[in-house]
Amino acid sequence: MDPVPALEEPLKKVLGPATAKVMAEHLGLHTVGDLLHHYPRRYEERGQLTHLADLPMDEHVTVVAQVADARLHTFASSRAPRGKGQRLEVTITDGSGRLQLVFFGAGVHKPHKELLPGTRAMFAGKVSVFNRRLQLAHPAYELLRGDSEETVETWAGSLIPIYPATAKLESWKIGKALQTVLPGAQEAVDPLPESLRAGRGLVALPEALLKIHRPHTKADIEDARARLKWDEAFVLQVALARRRHADAQLPAVARRPKPDGLLAAFDDRLPFTLTEGQRKVSAEIFTGLATEHPMHRLLQGEVGSGKTMVALRAMLAVVDAGGQAAMLAPTEVLAQQHHRSVTEMMGELAEGGMLGGAEDATKVVLLTGSMGAAARRHALLDLATGEAGIVIGTHALIEDKVQFHDLGLVVVDEQHRFGVEQRDALRGKGKQPPHLLVMTATPIPRTVAMTVFGDLETSVLDQLPAGRSPIASHVVPAADKPHFLARAWERVREEVAKGHQAYVVCPRIGDEADDPKKPGGKKSAEDEAGKRPPLAVLDIAEQLARGPLRGLRVEVLHGRMQPDDKDAVMRRFAAGEADVLVATTVIEVGVNVPNATAMVIMDADRFGVSQLHQLRGRVGRGSAPGLCLLITEMPEASAARQRLNAVASTLDGFELSRIDLEQRREGDVLGQAQSGTRSSLRMLAVIDDEEIIAEAREEATRVVADDPELTRLPALRTALDALLDEEREQYLEKG
Repeated sequence: MDPVPALEEPLKKVLGPATAKVMAEHLGLHTVGDLLHHYPRRYEERGQLTHLADLPMDEHVTVVAQVADARLHTFASSRAPRGKGQRLEVTITDGSGRLQLVFFGAGVHKPHKELLPGTRAMFAGKVSVFNRRLQLAHPAYELLRGDSEETVETWAGSLIPIYPATAKLESWKIGKALQTVLPGAQEAVDPLPESLRAGRGLVALPEALLKIHRPHTKADIEDARARLKWDEAFVLQVALARRRHADAQLPAVARRPKPDGLLAAFDDRLPFTLTEGQRKVSAEIFTGLATEHPMHRLLQGEVGSGKTMVALRAMLAVVDAGGQAAMLAPTEVLAQQHHRSVTEMMGELAEGGMLGGAEDATKVVLLTGSMGAAARRHALLDLATGEAGIVIGTHALIEDKVQFHDLGLVVVDEQHRFGVEQRDALRGKGKQPPHLLVMTATPIPRTVAMTVFGDLETSVLDQLPAGRSPIASHVVPAADKPHFLARAWERVREEVAKGHQAYVVCPRIGDEADDPKKPGGKKSAEDEAGKRPPLAVLDIAEQLARGPLRGLRVEVLHGRMQPDDKDAVMRRFAAGEADVLVATTVIEVGVNVPNATAMVIMDADRFGVSQLHQLRGRVGRGSAPGLCLLITEMPEASAARQRLNAVASTLDGFELSRIDLEQRREGDVLGQAQSGTRSSLRMLAVIDDEEIIAEAREEATRVVADDPELTRLPALRTALDALLDEEREQYLEKG
């Protein structure tokens, strides 16, 4: 009897180097354990055929069907031997629809002998259209020969697992590889504490792995899924609970504002009343700042809900208590914008040490990478001496030479744009760990907050300040109805005629560096597919200034401009010296021009749901109603158009974030791109499995409180190390 393969065993030892190489390159699978956790996407039942009528275009599919008809055609061909070529056309059916398979040349002989009418098989290939009919050209196939011993053994009873596959590796080849490694499932170490598993009636891990890959009944699949979802949710939540526990042990300086200090003076000069939501969230933050271990709080709020005001009051409370506060912004434009709005809101309270400064005043400094040497030296000195109570900057704040007198609070704006190391470096600059407030204007469903930001307490601002206006959003189908586009530019002119301003947003800048026609230019997937490249700022600005917006003051703003030039453009626009700003998504967050009432987003289908919601939030910030026009050339029935319709139909960011999440893979949610590792979620669906995630969080918190080092749970510790290697745990720790 062959020895059982260990889960750490490299696949090349078990499956041979050729198969292992394809699995590593195309599916990211390297060990027996990796392959055992490559779960079927769905199952086919023998005797119940796939719906051929629902096949997606341009996707690699696996179908189970029966041959209805097979015809061999001979045709004249100069390339073929004796001047005659052959084409085999096979029609397969499943009762819901028919699909044509096509084989050419030397590839016709084997299928001509095997694919006879009545034969059933699994077929895999890419769906294409020829002569207005769906077809698979040269599909791979595997015959299903009745119930011979071999078929029953290979396909595990009546349910056939269909695996996530690639053109290089069909589902049934993955299935056969799994038959080889499946005995290794009995070696799987069970991470769930026995009491938890028994209490919830979950099957053991080896049994779950056997049932997911070789189910005999649908109940087997349900048992396996329930168990494997719990593994993923629980191990993730244990990682986060350990982080929360470790943070709670760290010392921090409690920061309590003086009753008649800077914060009170600031509140007295506010020309408006704080919303109920702002007061409630501020109270939560002040409670956190007053504790002697570091506060870690996520502040999420709708676009325009007044997060900056809440963050500023927290910073003033810390300055009152003798500390300093740093606000980290992802771009220079945003850092400058924040600096400008904070100093405006504070007035003479931001003029510490200057003539005319108020008695309790502090200094608010800006620190960015593009500052001149003298200004930079000044800012660094103000930070080191404590003269500056508040600093606002980009990643330039993180450099070694930046020293704080007493850093008490770090506010991170739009945190998803920062790497883990950057946030950590800033947190390391305090004498003791500073308090941390993370802000995002991308509303996050509760389960994602528990999964991705599981080490942070969450505050939600869902009320818009009084005086904010509603934003009307409309999809403009430029291809179907070109006169709608002309009307869009008329609407912009009408807004300008009323004394307002407008944004036009494009997905691309349009200079040589990203122009596919120029030497060295990059090509996007759309370009490769023969579609036109995305519309560009430089081109659109020129066309508008010469055409539909002739006579208006049109300016451009994009990420490759010099920082001083960008700031000058934003200042002119904010001062009303430009009518229309044609920009990239550089204006996505933080830009605040209350007089801007209209936004036209070109090629809107090329932006994500959350990004469109963010962009739209730049208008309707004053008392006049806002207008957002989403221009697209995508057809009515396309998924992209449905996405745009969803954005146009609601201003509820939480609803949109749910739609956004449903359209993306779970790995994207967990910030796969940022962590550089594959998502550890294969079975758990962050939106659908809310209950499991919430329960797993409670269980994990209990387990970690009882045994922080997991010394009594070595199997859980092993699973934690395996699933969340050090780099990934670091990533998860900080959200």
